[in-house]
Amino acid sequence: MNLPNRITLFRTILIPVFIFCLLFNMGDSTVSIINGRPVKLNIFIAALIFIVAAITDFIDGYLARKYNLITNMGKFLDPLADKLLVGSAFIVMVELGLMHSWMVVVVIAREFAVTGLRLLAVEKGEVIPAGMLGKLKTISQLVAIVLILLGNPIFNTWNFELDYIILWISVILTILSGIEYFKNSIHVFK
Repeated sequence: MNLPNRITLFRTILIPVFIFCLLFNMGDSTVSIINGRPVKLNIFIAALIFIVAAITDFIDGYLARKYNLITNMGKFLDPLADKLLVGSAFIVMVELGLMHSWMVVVVIAREFAVTGLRLLAVEKGEVIPAGMLGKLKTISQLVAIVLILLGNPIFNTWNFELDYIILWISVILTILSGIEYFKNSIHVFK
């Protein structure tokens, strides 16, 4: 197993650790961040784990492309790990009352639809690459998750809800990127 695949596997292993930290209540223990606003210790630790996992997503892809270490295993594991990380975060955040369930349904439905489309394309010998909207969607989802978990630490002093604005942007990008995938790949249905 090459280094990028090991990094992807590490990201996958971080997912249950992230979920456990997010759900494990450490009582009244808090951490003060940027503007002095307290964040529950378990959520702070979970956010740090999520940030590490998100960074590994960029590192494994960079290494695989730069050193020509792209493998079928990596092509399978990397997007799976991404979907599990973001999907798990969103589902647990609904459980914690940090976001609306309909948003998670939209995100997960889009992921299933695009994955199905990619499977159809593979049957026809085609690979559907990630589009720019899809990449922006992923980045906006990762940023929204971190900001929401940490209580919007940068802009909260001005009562500017950047975390939820980015979450809304990520939902819109989720829909638009799904439409883009289907529009650009409609021929696989023929």
